[in-house]
Amino acid sequence: MRVVIADDSVLWREGLAQLLAAAGIEPCALVGDAAALRDAVAEHHPDVALIDVRMPPTWTHEGAEAASDLRQAWPTLGLLLLSQSVESRHATGLARTHPRGFGYLLKDRVINVATLVDALATVTSGGTVLDPDVVAGLLGRDNSANRLGALSPREREVLALMAQGRSNGAIARHLFLTPKTVETHIAAIMTKLGLPPERDDHRRVLAVLAYLDA
Repeated sequence: MRVVIADDSVLWREGLAQLLAAAGIEPCALVGDAAALRDAVAEHHPDVALIDVRMPPTWTHEGAEAASDLRQAWPTLGLLLLSQSVESRHATGLARTHPRGFGYLLKDRVINVATLVDALATVTSGGTVLDPDVVAGLLGRDNSANRLGALSPREREVLALMAQGRSNGAIARHLFLTPKTVETHIAAIMTKLGLPPERDDHRRVLAVLAYLDA
């Protein structure tokens, strides 16, 4: 089995490559962004691509979007996505429309090399591997409309202005609120949309995407 590994973390992808090589899987290319991933697949024709959902430049869903492109160009290519959290905009769409040869696992659930090797073997053979949280998203638990339903009318106003590109100060002036009140509303929005603080998350962008999706 030949695999392309795409992850922006050099240590993560190098470590995966060594572990997979020891398990008898050949890493034929290691890349750090979506453009390099597309080029590597075109050059090496691997059996499967192991892809981090979030990659440069915005670290939101570039990996998932690239996976969707790869599915169109190489329908038989196995795709295994890894992520810190569920990204529904592109990845779950792939699971719905092209489930054969597709996998989506949360990194925290990959507890050993055997788990990863089994998942790669499954998607390479045309099977499907989905994390339970991804399945919950497919069933509609996390769709944007339902998530926005938890927001108060004022929080919806704040989010709408965020989607227009307004700064916190501009939102405060527009709604005749104090900057501190706007910060409180934004914190509540992030909590209700299930966007906890994470080092690589652009939470404001993700919140706006949820608003636009709905």
